[in-house]
Amino acid sequence: MAAQDEKQKFLLYGKNGWIGGMLIDLARANGDEVVLGDARLENRGDVIAEIERVQPTRVLNAAGVTGRPNVDWCEFNKQAVIRTNVIGCLNLADVCWQRGVHCTLYATGCIFEYDAAHPLGGGVGTAFTEEDSANFDGSYYSQTKGFVEVMLRAYLDHLTVLRVRMPISDDLSPRNFVTKITKYEKVVDVPNSMTVLADLLPASLALSRRKLAGIYNFCNPGAISHNQVLAAYKKHVDPDFSWTNFSLEEQDKILAAKRSNNELDCSKLVNALPDMDIPDIHTAMDRCMIRTKKHLDSIGWKPTPRAAAK
Repeated sequence: MAAQDEKQKFLLYGKNGWIGGMLIDLARANGDEVVLGDARLENRGDVIAEIERVQPTRVLNAAGVTGRPNVDWCEFNKQAVIRTNVIGCLNLADVCWQRGVHCTLYATGCIFEYDAAHPLGGGVGTAFTEEDSANFDGSYYSQTKGFVEVMLRAYLDHLTVLRVRMPISDDLSPRNFVTKITKYEKVVDVPNSMTVLADLLPASLALSRRKLAGIYNFCNPGAISHNQVLAAYKKHVDPDFSWTNFSLEEQDKILAAKRSNNELDCSKLVNALPDMDIPDIHTAMDRCMIRTKKHLDSIGWKPTPRAAAK
């Protein structure tokens, strides 16, 4: 039996989270065993005891603090952010490394912003690669994520770091990037890399099964603007939807923290998994919105008039 076909015993952290819940369902549907981690990752002794008790073949770390309703929360809760996103993350990576257990971390690509070497609309060859170091510290959340990625590079022989960006699901979960921007009074219109989870989460489990360690830009290839996302939503989900744009400078005035905008080069991921379908972001967005509409119809969802949205 090929390594990628062997059933795994996953120990998953982040069982109550959005991505964690989807990973549980995906792995179990494949016939894998999934043990739900209870240890607080900042408590090293508890992490060690749990891993020794469970004896997993792989560890998945989908635990993390992003803030509710958004990353602005992190600006006022810095100690909580450090405990989970820095101390906890490093604890788990170190414990797994000591025991030779492969660990996958669902991290973030919101640690970059367009610059002279990676300009907006720069085209082929200007997107950020896995070798690039973080250049965005406009939010405390992104600042800590950039710091910790530097330290995690010491563990990459047993660690896979996935740079997730603006994740999108096939429903209108509150965590879904599409859901968020449909509820904003105004949106910016900037091309970005984005992660359609239906395409990428199966790829993450394939990387884990095959022990393909390293850092990966974990997005669909290409970039898509906010207006293009909302146009797909309008086309497939809510034909009466409308929206208004404003500038990045106007957006910054109403936020506690700035937002990252960038395009990531996903060729490393695509080349690592030639047997998997990872469509470009425009194709992926259309497919996702079609699936979303089908799901919403099945539950009798009706759109909220734009004037009532807050």
